[in-house]
Amino acid sequence: MSETLKLCSGAEAVRKFQKAGWTAVRQKGSHIMMTKPSYQWTLSIPLHKELGPGLLRKLISQAGFTVEEFNNL
Repeated sequence: MSETLKLCSGAEAVRKFQKAGWTAVRQKGSHIMMTKPSYQWTLSIPLHKELGPGLLRKLISQAGFTVEEFNNL
């Protein structure tokens, strides 16, 4: 059984990823690009009021987290 995903806004997601060591490197329109040293992905996080569950799960998996780890950030 998978952990229940707590939906959040784009700004909240950015703060959670920053806690985990990701850095906001640039913004293009309403999207924040985040990188982490020696990591293959650049996360593109839209600054929406609420991120959809599919997008949020994709960002979490690209960052190498489980849903539970993300929820605890």
